[in-house]
Amino acid sequence: MIIGLTGGIGSGKSAAADFFIDLGIEVIDADELSKKALSKNSYGYTLFLKEFGQKYLNKDKEVNRELLRNEIFFDKVKKETLEKIIHPIVSNKILEFINNFKSPYCIVMVPLIFETNSSNNYDRVLVIDCDIETQTQRSSTRDKQTKKQIEQIISKQATRNQRLSIANDFILNNSSLSHLKNEVSKIHKKYMEISNNA
Repeated sequence: MIIGLTGGIGSGKSAAADFFIDLGIEVIDADELSKKALSKNSYGYTLFLKEFGQKYLNKDKEVNRELLRNEIFFDKVKKETLEKIIHPIVSNKILEFINNFKSPYCIVMVPLIFETNSSNNYDRVLVIDCDIETQTQRSSTRDKQTKKQIEQIISKQATRNQRLSIANDFILNNSSLSHLKNEVSKIHKKYMEISNNA
């Protein structure tokens, strides 16, 4: 069974994923794969240089992600060009993971399941949800970005209602980590039952 784990920025996806890992469930993170897709001297890096040139490299010849994010976030054409490089690499890695996982079920953590209209790729979709104030506060603390920058990112993502519209399961994560851990534990029991009865 393949679970798509999604949620907006600062919703607590990564924390939830860590709790699933603690329970012995294999998890793959599409965001992490996206970052690695452009790592120095990789296939994605070569394609990136061909399309974008040296402008977005720092002095170590690594991709300057902050500059990239600030410029490409508002440029639709550049964003689509970048996605054409990254998405096939990420998709192949996820496919490889799905074909080889050994735990009773697996989790694919993807922030943009609603936005990419890809909920059919999963047996179930689990949404980690929280209110916008909590999202903004968590994200600005973690990412060292201003409240305005976080609000811009949130405005580009699906709304809470849109995400919940594709959810088979959801966890409301407005409070503590221990609350989240308990909720993950409950969902895990449910998934184990489904897996055992499949």
